[in-house]
Amino acid sequence: MAKPRVYDPVKVRAALAGQTEALRAAVHRLCADPAAEELLDRPTRLGEWNVRQLLAHLGQGLELLPGRLDDPVPPGSPLGLVEWVGLTRSAAPVVEAAAKEHAQGAFGGSPEQLAREFDSAAEALLGALASPGTAEPGRRFVSRFGPILLADVLVTRLVETVVHADDLADALGLGEFPHAKQAVAAVSRLLADAFAAQVPGGSVELRIPPYAVVQAVPGPRHTRGTPPNVVETDPLTWIRLATGRTDWAAAVESAAVSASGERSGLAAYLPVMG
Repeated sequence: MAKPRVYDPVKVRAALAGQTEALRAAVHRLCADPAAEELLDRPTRLGEWNVRQLLAHLGQGLELLPGRLDDPVPPGSPLGLVEWVGLTRSAAPVVEAAAKEHAQGAFGGSPEQLAREFDSAAEALLGALASPGTAEPGRRFVSRFGPILLADVLVTRLVETVVHADDLADALGLGEFPHAKQAVAAVSRLLADAFAAQVPGGSVELRIPPYAVVQAVPGPRHTRGTPPNVVETDPLTWIRLATGRTDWAAAVESAAVSASGERSGLAAYLPVMG
């Protein structure tokens, strides 16, 4: 088994702060738009969620760390990040219900009220990130799946903010969201590592320049020269594939993905997380 990747905690905290500020700016622009009510009712690519429900879920995600930072942590080995990715599927129904409830409650008011609620969630997270306790090595946190290192919780928040910022940009037709570079890097690497863990093997080399290269998929392992089965794509396309936002065949057809070799089709193994 490959050794778990280590993420620089200083870079992770800075990336999460930057991603949070970029989201807050996007929410303020949305809520200041004369058509804000219509924009909040727009559908998203997330099933039945509209933009308001998406923002409610994002607000909950930002509040998770500060809201539970001092909760008692039960004994047990901490959950790994790759394991966390795999477990997210099991929480989907609970997450969806909570987002809809939050969208009818704290996030159910006028656009101005929603912006204030999002500000409150963002400020709570930014305050927690600036706290010395958040940088304490080895500190643990209680997640819905069990104990997890606090440093790893911050990486999970990068996943949430990158993936859902991209959802927001898609719903509003904004083009590319101004993600923090290190946030996209960390999320690309984690989802690549999770893919390699879920589909172990060495017959396909997955390349996500400039952030990650992993080998996966059962079959003959390549050891020298040019691999016979290579998949290459950009970080955001990989994130969308790994989270079920983009269809494999469509990505290949549009040349967003380059796939060569008889084993390079990855449709059967995607998405990586729910």
